[in-house]
Amino acid sequence: MRLRDLLLVLDGSARDAARLETALELARTVGAHLTGLCPLELLLPADLAFALGGYPEALALQSAVEQLQDQANARAATIEAEFRAGLARAGVNGDWRTAPGPVGPAIAAAARHADLTVIGQDDPDHRVPPAGRHMIEDVLLAAGRPLLLLPYAGRFPAIGRNVLIAWTPTREAARAVGDALGLIEPAAQVTVLTVARAGGGDAVPGAEIAAHLARHGLAVTAARSVSDGQIHEADMLLSYAADLGADLLVMGGYGHSRVRELTLGGVTRSVLRHMTLPVLMSH
Repeated sequence: MRLRDLLLVLDGSARDAARLETALELARTVGAHLTGLCPLELLLPADLAFALGGYPEALALQSAVEQLQDQANARAATIEAEFRAGLARAGVNGDWRTAPGPVGPAIAAAARHADLTVIGQDDPDHRVPPAGRHMIEDVLLAAGRPLLLLPYAGRFPAIGRNVLIAWTPTREAARAVGDALGLIEPAAQVTVLTVARAGGGDAVPGAEIAAHLARHGLAVTAARSVSDGQIHEADMLLSYAADLGADLLVMGGYGHSRVRELTLGGVTRSVLRHMTLPVLMSH
């Protein structure tokens, strides 16, 4: 898939500049159009009950809500100005949107019209309103399009030169591999890693998908890591990525039901919480 239409979610946090830098470089490299999207609900106070606590009467409450909305619009205008300045600096074509209403559905609706959505990992130092606290999961499950997730720490000017693919023989993983082709540079080093249970034999389950990627002209290595069950699979993936010096992790998201992931502490949720490099995730 050739990337021609990118969506970048900006939320007014201190990480916006780093996310914009990454998205602009990616758009410039692949010749894509970049749309900046600011969900207005993310610009509201993290604790609305506290923010509105001094306005018990109905008319005063309405006035307070309107004031908060005006403040959100003013912040969005500042974010837009910085985004447009970035477009001009990088020589990238793009446009700007704000999105009223619930955060997850608003981003998912916009993401359906883009090849890839760039969005930041939850930042513990930047509290958002309750509706935005499961934003990534909501968008991943509803958009039908891949997400490029950027960690809340670090800068990532180059993505797709040293790629680790977390392979399982599932629909989600297969979709992620296909979605990642537009991000992987032709000269990239690609490693397909399968995490297997001890006693599962010596086969390398990723060999066939590695051969498929090699037919796309990529230099691919298939690898297998054996888990004894003591270390979480997500930790193994992130450790392996660090050892490789990978600049992108590719994986399917929520191969089990979301409820089961919540109950058992699945790989998707662990990677979302602890990622140390950009992650392309598809569902």
